[in-house]
Amino acid sequence: MPKSLDEYILVKPGDTAVIKLNEFVLLPKRKFKSNEDIRYYFWFKSKVFKSYPFAKLAATRLDSLNARLSRIKSKSKRKRYTRKIQDYVEGEFADQIKKMTTTEGRILIKLIHRQTGKTAFHNIKGLRSGWNAFWYNTTANIFKLSLKDEYHPESINEDYLIEDVLQRAFLENKLVPQKSKLDFDFSEIAAKKRGEIDVEDYKRMFAKQRKRNSRKPQKKD
Repeated sequence: MPKSLDEYILVKPGDTAVIKLNEFVLLPKRKFKSNEDIRYYFWFKSKVFKSYPFAKLAATRLDSLNARLSRIKSKSKRKRYTRKIQDYVEGEFADQIKKMTTTEGRILIKLIHRQTGKTAFHNIKGLRSGWNAFWYNTTANIFKLSLKDEYHPESINEDYLIEDVLQRAFLENKLVPQKSKLDFDFSEIAAKKRGEIDVEDYKRMFAKQRKRNSRKPQKKD
């Protein structure tokens, strides 16, 4: 008998054919409260699409770094190689964060946790001293961000919206999939949500922004 029956397909004599299909996921239809909510969702979707490639690239670089370091025995060579990766992260990746909006930066930080299984803070701390990680965290907080932010689509609405955008983009081949290193089952989460989309936080955010702008004195011609 085989060790694993999953490797075999048993067919009884006759003209019956058995075809093994790849697994696919069906997500519930999105439910919006208004046309205005649809616009906010697609605004948010554009932010996720902009942030995801950088998170995917960061995860790939960090995986490559860890795999390479595991094969380097010399401390001096490990240090030199780590410095090269640090230069990449700080020279290229950090520059991209500075160009992002607050929402895009927050999504990116959350996606880094999704892609690597570690917060952006702990990824940086692994490369450099705790003092440098603290410096990065302080810098991020200037833009009201925290590199310690985690990703919890099962309990945080914004994270659920991010994952909803990602999973639908994966199914439609609009983004290249990269499996999360966190332990959650989005199909179960989506089933509980029943496709309901909540964008109230963003509506309030823009309402406050419009209110602040209306209070600014108008320039005279």
